[in-house]
Amino acid sequence: MDLSSLRERQKERRRARIYSVAIELFKRSGFQTTTATDIARASNVSRGTFFNYYPYKEAVLLDYGSEVMDRLRDHAEQRLLDGVPPLSVLYEVWDLLAEENSRERDLFPPLAYEVMNPNPERARTAYQALPLSKVIELILRPLHQSGQMRPDLSLQRISNLIADTYLMVALRWSAYGTERTLQEEMRLALNLLLEGALKRDPPRS
Repeated sequence: MDLSSLRERQKERRRARIYSVAIELFKRSGFQTTTATDIARASNVSRGTFFNYYPYKEAVLLDYGSEVMDRLRDHAEQRLLDGVPPLSVLYEVWDLLAEENSRERDLFPPLAYEVMNPNPERARTAYQALPLSKVIELILRPLHQSGQMRPDLSLQRISNLIADTYLMVALRWSAYGTERTLQEEMRLALNLLLEGALKRDPPRS
């Protein structure tokens, strides 16, 4: 192994250690109260080294969110290959994401806020790290290609709308809570998006 490869592996291991330590501290002590200094000290690196890997504390959460998105995409791809109907796959992914957000309730709000960061560069970085709309687009593509979706809206626009709805409903639930679980709230929101808000009269005989 040459020297450059060895250095790259060392950097990867150091980043992985900083990441795992940071996530553990966030879960144990809370995201807001955990500082970059806390993470650096627990990772046995300098504060400057932490910022070499993560330019701001929220960037650690982007790695976490990216891992979640990868798992959802893998699940969706496999289920579609298994012949599961796309809408069933969408509900499965919806439930899996809601379960993750419920389990890590304290991590979701700062992650969601990062997507809406007023700094356009940070918001763009967060959007690229959390491609929920791309996962949804993958799931719905067979329905779009077979003409089962509205022809006046692009698949990308529909997928973005569904992803944005998830973000806002989950953020509200994390902040305020309701009498329903997040999974129940999410299924209600998804049903509304897929079926519409207007009451339909039964067909006349």
